[in-house]
Amino acid sequence: MTRIDLHTHSNESDGTNTIAANVELALSRELDGIAITDHDTTAGYAEAERATTGTGLAWIPGIEFSAEHDGASLHVLAYWADPAFPPLVEELRRLTDTRFRRGELMVEKLQMLGYDISFDRVHAIAGDDLIARPHVAQAMVEAGIVPTEKEAFDRFISDGGVAYVPKHALGPMDALALIRDAGGVCVLAHPAMWKGNGAVDEDLIEAMAAGGMGGLEVDHPDQDPERRAHYRAMAERLDLVPTGGSDCHGARYDFRLGSESTPGELVDELRRRAGR
Repeated sequence: MTRIDLHTHSNESDGTNTIAANVELALSRELDGIAITDHDTTAGYAEAERATTGTGLAWIPGIEFSAEHDGASLHVLAYWADPAFPPLVEELRRLTDTRFRRGELMVEKLQMLGYDISFDRVHAIAGDDLIARPHVAQAMVEAGIVPTEKEAFDRFISDGGVAYVPKHALGPMDALALIRDAGGVCVLAHPAMWKGNGAVDEDLIEAMAAGGMGGLEVDHPDQDPERRAHYRAMAERLDLVPTGGSDCHGARYDFRLGSESTPGELVDELRRRAGR
């Protein structure tokens, strides 16, 4: 049975590995393919093509797209969307621009709370990549504000935290429409991970399924067996492809690439739903 990790991140967004390093890791773990799903960017596609050429490892173009529902972040995975589709390009540019300002505002909030942290350091950690909350969290650890990045999120920068700043994001139905218009297929990412330990409203999942969503991420390292069973049954009821992915961020989450995957025949079905 072929195994494809449908959810990976690189240093093009908030992962610590290059895409080439993720490809090497995937090969060492005997995967048959990986999806490139960096946050709000397609910047890694050229590197993915170079890194996989001649290896036998398949790669699937993807994006983990930022959306917002009921005042909290919600992520949707887009696969096979046309990276040159003008409305998609425009939305990704808007998301990139607002991420920079969002990082500045989070640092300003922390400074107002009396913490000695520099946005220049956050920017340096991110380098040429998109500024994301894990970069702020890493700078907080370096500054001695918190001992771990997890605590930075839990106490300060998760949704509703004292240093949280909302970002520009589409509503999930608008994100779904944009992905479909760009020739892609949409999968709701980690539905049990919303508003901290909450879960995405099931009426929203049903509405997205009725609106043409193609899949639901069932197998995710942070969804327990009970949640997985629940979402697998929901996927079957709503005729959604149940997907699996590691949500690998490199060192941030213990290099867990390949810990979850999707059988090749289900990836083929997802591709069919994208019309590819």
